[in-house]
Amino acid sequence: MRILLVDDHALFRDGMALLLKELDPAVQTVHAAHLEEALAALDHDTGIDLVLLDLILPGANGFQALETIRERHPGMPLVMLSSQEDQVTVLRAIQLGAMGFIPKSASSQQMFEALRTVLAHGIHIPPLSLAGIALTVPAQPRTSPAELGLTPRQTQVLRLILEGKPMKLIARELGLSHNTAKTHVSAVLRALCVTTRTQAIVAASRMGLVLGRDDQ
Repeated sequence: MRILLVDDHALFRDGMALLLKELDPAVQTVHAAHLEEALAALDHDTGIDLVLLDLILPGANGFQALETIRERHPGMPLVMLSSQEDQVTVLRAIQLGAMGFIPKSASSQQMFEALRTVLAHGIHIPPLSLAGIALTVPAQPRTSPAELGLTPRQTQVLRLILEGKPMKLIARELGLSHNTAKTHVSAVLRALCVTTRTQAIVAASRMGLVLGRDDQ
């Protein structure tokens, strides 16, 4: 797996790279200090599997970098890193296409757990950010898509939903008609007892849901 680390502090990037190597020696990291470097890396390195993006970068206000990357590379899985971890910030990141959020204030152990979840293709959202969000899905141990009653095809659709891919891209990537893709998306959201992608990510995080890459 190749991960793009986007942060303007070289020391933080180096620390994250060491943590990722400790969790999985096979991980390769690509570094970018600002949005332009990140876009150049994504434009020219087709082997990048995941982006870990700092919320605040030089020349990019707030969520500008996130929106720009999602527009240029809508199919790229992206997880936000930030020293800001209030619920509004976290949910805004999810709404704009991030598939997870890791606070920089986390302890080393919490960071390990968050990165382990991300590397396993799971969803990580700070527990405190979930407080007060009303969902019918209760918190429970790690759950598989099969336990939710999802078919293999619906599991593929769920993975793409969590990666932030729009309906048109889901249909194209899986070779489905728009109507068929829409039907599968509706079934997936019903299985999670939610109605939106943001709620789906929150529900997946609460359940500890992990999706592999072998469900093609």
